Amino acid sequence: MKSKDKSANYKPAVDRTKDLKLAIYSIQKGRSRSGETKLTIAAVAREAGVSTALIHNYYPAIAEAIRELQGRSSRAMRDVKHQDLIAERQKSAGYRHEIEELRAKLATIASINEVLLYENQTLKAKVKERNVVEMVSPTRKDKSRI
Repeated sequence: MKSKDKSANYKPAVDRTKDLKLAIYSIQKGRSRSGETKLTIAAVAREAGVSTALIHNYYPAIAEAIRELQGRSSRAMRDVKHQDLIAERQKSAGYRHEIEELRAKLATIASINEVLLYENQTLKAKVKERNVVEMVSPTRKDKSRI
């Protein structure tokens, strides 16, 4: 009995393709028997009386046609994503270049900082010696009086 049920649902691929195309057309024209108004793979499957898996697995050209009609063609989406990837790679290359420049500047600043720290240490050591006397410039004296 089960074999009769399977054979009753079986249609040749040509006939099934026609049914799917007719379902697409019906939904597009607003004449859907199932009341579908938005063109999707699921809507076409319901209109044609098949599963979405059947469309995806056995009729990929129909699935792609539906996506194209939706404006979401896998090729178009792939191309958009590829362009986005190229743009992100260019940004990344720019960021890497900027990082290299900043590292070089940081190394220069670190070197200058080390020299200044050494000079500061040397000067502090000289000030701590007992025979060092702080000299006050004349302009400094005048400012302290004010």
